Amino acid sequence: MTMPISQPLQKSILRTLSLTLLSSVIMSTPLLVAQKPAHTMENHQATAPADLVRLVREGTRQYVDVNSATAAGYGPFLGCVAGTDHGAMGVHYVNGTLLGNLTLDPAQPQALIYEPINGKMKLVGVEFILDSASWLAANNNTPPVLNGQVFNFVGAPNRFNIPSFFELHVWAWRDNPQGAFVDWNNHVTCDRQ
Repeated sequence: MTMPISQPLQKSILRTLSLTLLSSVIMSTPLLVAQKPAHTMENHQATAPADLVRLVREGTRQYVDVNSATAAGYGPFLGCVAGTDHGAMGVHYVNGTLLGNLTLDPAQPQALIYEPINGKMKLVGVEFILDSASWLAANNNTPPVLNGQVFNFVGAPNRFNIPSFFELHVWAWRDNPQGAFVDWNNHVTCDRQ
């Protein structure tokens, strides 16, 4: 059974993202990164660098039990996310504190991803999420890279109704036949809640 992310935390996350977007518009920070959409086949890698997957797995082992994740400040956000044509992501448990900073640490993802299976949550992966305007301003307009893996850019408007962001999925706890960094995983489903 999952505990929903508190309304104050949801408001805080959305307020942080909205303020970041507003400040980037006011400052007219140019987006100098030309990236392909996150879901094109050209962005997918058939195999993952074993080192990053290993580091994420080691760093998030403590969150195999979803209760440990909630005790550490992670909470469910937006319910189970399924693809429109294939695969799913699962339920994202977001840490508002980590979402509000520019952390790039394999052991501190901004979101943990759980697959709901018969009322229980199984850790399947993580997602690193960085506000694009904040990241680019702090990093000389260079997109984020973690252990050699370049993040995907998701522009605004987007389906989440949040400002543009960089993201990187790492399927450290569930094999993904399309690659360890692909957004949608055909081995994950929302059908067994």
